[in-house]
Amino acid sequence: MLFKKKAETEEAGTKRFVVKLTEQLPELGQVTILVDQVTGVNYIQTWVGTSGGITPLVDANGNVVVDAVSHVQS
Repeated sequence: MLFKKKAETEEAGTKRFVVKLTEQLPELGQVTILVDQVTGVNYIQTWVGTSGGITPLVDANGNVVVDAVSHVQS
């Protein structure tokens, strides 16, 4: 299951996404790298002014960046 009910996640005491890096870019906004703790997929989130977006982070070859997952949530 991709998404669980909020109560189930809170009971387990785990967070699905963790912040790997946050960087402020002068005159451009904020860039954050998030990691999905279940799949290991890295996402890049941007905030510019009052709008933003999120997309999978890719390497120089166009492959999705995936971190090793230390535990698997069911």
